[in-house]
Amino acid sequence: MTSTRPLRADASRNRRLLLTAAADEFAERGLDASVADIARRAGLGKGTVFRHFASKDDLLAAVVLDRIDELTAAGERLLGAADPGSALLEFLTVAAHQRQQRDLSFLQEAGDLNADVTGARTRMFDTVHRLVDRAREAGAVRADVTGADVILLMCAPNYVTSYVPDAPPDLWRRYLAIIFDGLRPEGAHALPFPAPSV
Repeated sequence: MTSTRPLRADASRNRRLLLTAAADEFAERGLDASVADIARRAGLGKGTVFRHFASKDDLLAAVVLDRIDELTAAGERLLGAADPGSALLEFLTVAAHQRQQRDLSFLQEAGDLNADVTGARTRMFDTVHRLVDRAREAGAVRADVTGADVILLMCAPNYVTSYVPDAPPDLWRRYLAIIFDGLRPEGAHALPFPAPSV
C-alpha cells in the first residue's frame, strides 16, 4: 500500500533530482538509459532510485507524468484568459519551449506506460480541445480547426528545427508563428481532408 504522507524534504529533493536526471538521460540515450546512469547523474545511489520507483518503467512514467502535468497546468490556467486566441498561442509556446529545453521524443516512444499516464494524457488532450474551442468560438482560429489538429501540431516547431544543423535556440519561434498564422481565419482556404481524431 502506498503512503499518502508528504515526502520529507530530503526525500522530495531526491525525487526531484531523479526526475531531472532521468529526463536528461532519456533525452540523450532514449529508452536504453540505465538506472545506474540515472542515479549517477543525480548524484545518488541506485538504492535511492528504487526507494522512489519500483522499476525503470515506473521512473519513466513519472517523467512523462511530470511533463504532461506541467502542460496541463499551463493550459488550465490559460482557460481563464480574457483573449482565447492569445491563450492558445501562449499554450503552444509553452509546449514548444518545454521541448526546446530538452529533447522529449522519448515521451512518444514511451507510449501508454500505465493507467496514470493514459489518464494524464487524456486530461491534457481535453484541455487542448477546450483551448481550441474557445479560440474558435472567439473567431481567433479558423472554423475548421480542431483540437486534434492542434495536438498534432504541438511538436512541429521543434521537429522542423531538429533538421537544421546548429540551429539557433529560438528558431522554433519562427515556425510556431508560421503555424499559428495558418490557424487564423484570415485568408483561410478549405482544408482538403477532415481532421483525425486523437
